Amino acid sequence: MPFRKDKAPVPAARSVLFVCMGNICRSPTAEAVFRATAQREGIAHHLFIDSAGTGNWHVGEAPDRRAAAAAQKRGYDMNSKRGRQVSEEDFARFGWIFAMDEDNLRRLEELRPPAFEGHLGLFLDLLDDADVREVPDPYYGGPQGFEHVLDLIERASEALIARLRSRLEIE
Repeated sequence: MPFRKDKAPVPAARSVLFVCMGNICRSPTAEAVFRATAQREGIAHHLFIDSAGTGNWHVGEAPDRRAAAAAQKRGYDMNSKRGRQVSEEDFARFGWIFAMDEDNLRRLEELRPPAFEGHLGLFLDLLDDADVREVPDPYYGGPQGFEHVLDLIERASEALIARLRSRLEIE
C-alpha cells in the first residue's frame, strides 16, 4: 500500500500512476498537473499520485528542463520529481495506471500481473471529445509541443477527478 507524505496509507483504489517512456516529460507533467488539480478540488489528501517510465535510462534524473519550464509557467511544480522505472510492484500499489501512448500501454500490458484488478489504459481515453488518444512526445520538438501536452493533460486531469469522485465517493 502506498503512503502519502504524512505517512498515512492510501489504498490502491485511490492511487494513480502516470507512465511514459523515460519519466522526464509527459508522465511527470501529468503527475504535477493532476496533483495540482486534486489539490485545487480539495481531494489530494485522499490520493497517492506518482509517475514512472517504462525505460530505465533517466532513473534519478530531474524532468526535462523544457517540460519543467512550460509547467512552471502555468503554476505546476515538477522540481522535486526524479525519474524512476515502472515495476511489477506498481500493479499492487496503484489501482489507476495511465499510459501516455499506445507503445507504453503495450509495455505495461506485458508487465501486468494476472491478478491486477485495477484500471490500465490510455490517459486521454478519459476524454469523450478528444481528437487524439495519445499524449504526443514533445521531446524532439519545440516549445509548442510542451504547451500542447499541458493542454491535453489539463483536460484529462479534470476528467479523472470527475471519475474518481463518482467511483470512489470522494467529496
